[in-house]
Amino acid sequence: MKTLKLLFGFALSATLLTSCYTEELHINDNGPAISLNQLLQSYDLWYVDINATQGYGETPFMQIAFTLTFDNGRLFANNNLVGLGSQGNGFGVQIGNYDAYSMILDVNHIIDGYDSFDVYQIDHNTIELYNPYNDTSYFLDGYQRSTFDYDFVFYDNIHYFLQEYEAWEKVYTSNYGAINEFDNENYLQFLSGGNDSTFRSSQDVNVYNPDNIYWDYTGVYGVGNVSGNMYLKTLTLDYDFFDNEFFELSVINDGTIELYHPNSGTVYEFEGRGYIAYYRSSDTQGNIAKKEEMPKKRKQKTPKVNNPRENSRN
Repeated sequence: MKTLKLLFGFALSATLLTSCYTEELHINDNGPAISLNQLLQSYDLWYVDINATQGYGETPFMQIAFTLTFDNGRLFANNNLVGLGSQGNGFGVQIGNYDAYSMILDVNHIIDGYDSFDVYQIDHNTIELYNPYNDTSYFLDGYQRSTFDYDFVFYDNIHYFLQEYEAWEKVYTSNYGAINEFDNENYLQFLSGGNDSTFRSSQDVNVYNPDNIYWDYTGVYGVGNVSGNMYLKTLTLDYDFFDNEFFELSVINDGTIELYHPNSGTVYEFEGRGYIAYYRSSDTQGNIAKKEEMPKKRKQKTPKVNNPRENSRN
C-alpha cells in the first residue's frame, strides 16, 4: 500500500509540474530564457512567409501584411509595396494593439477586431502563430531593420505593386521602335481580389479621374522572373484579338514603371493614378490605419495543406 501511495504521489507531482510548465524562449540557442513579449520585440520586423502557411482558414490582417512589428503593445504592418521601407520609418502603419503572455498572443485589430494565437518558437528567428479559431498557422521570420532586404520583398511580390494603383497611364513612348498595336493603349489596370491575373486596358486619352476610364478590353496577365536579374521582370498581356504582348518590366520609382516591347523595340513609361493604400494611415488619426474597402490579399504560391496543430486550447 505504501508503494502504491508513493507511486501515486510521484504521478500526481509529475502531472502538476507538466501543467504548470511554460515553454522557454530564446533569441539564440545558447542565450538565456526570455518572455514571449521580449522575443516579439527582439526583432524590428517579422516577415510573414505566406507560402509557408498551414491550414485552410484565413486571418484577414495576416493575409494582407508583408511584415509585422511588435512595439510595446502597438502592432504595426507593411501592407503596401508603395512606400515599403520608408513609410513609418520602415515599420509601416499601426494596425492595432496586442498583448503577449505565456505562449499566447492576443491582437485587437482596429478593423478586424479580436484575434488570439498560440505561439511556437520554431528556431532562433522563426515563430509560428497558430489561430485555433480557424485552425491555421502563419510563420514569421524575424529581421532587424538595418539588414532587412526591402528590395527583395518588393520585387518578389511585384504583381501586388501593379495592383496598388487604380490605373496606370502611359506618359511616354520612345521615338524609336516599330509601329505596333500596343501604341494605341493608353491606360492599364491590374485587378486584385478573386483573380490576381486579370488586367484591363483602354485607348482613352487625358482622363483625369480613373473612375471615368472606359475599359476597352479585359484579359489575363502574368509577371515572370528574369534569371540572374532580380530587378528586371517580364510582363505578358494576353490580347486574344492580336495575340500576346510581351514586355520587359522595370520599376523607375514607386509610381512609375517602364515597359520595353522587344518585338518592336519601343519603350513605354506608365505612371500610377489613384493610389490604393490598404489600411492606410489617416491624418485625422495620426499614424493609425483606417480601412480601405478593397479585397486585396496575399495568396500562397504553394498548395494549401492540412495543419498538423491540434486545437487544444480550452
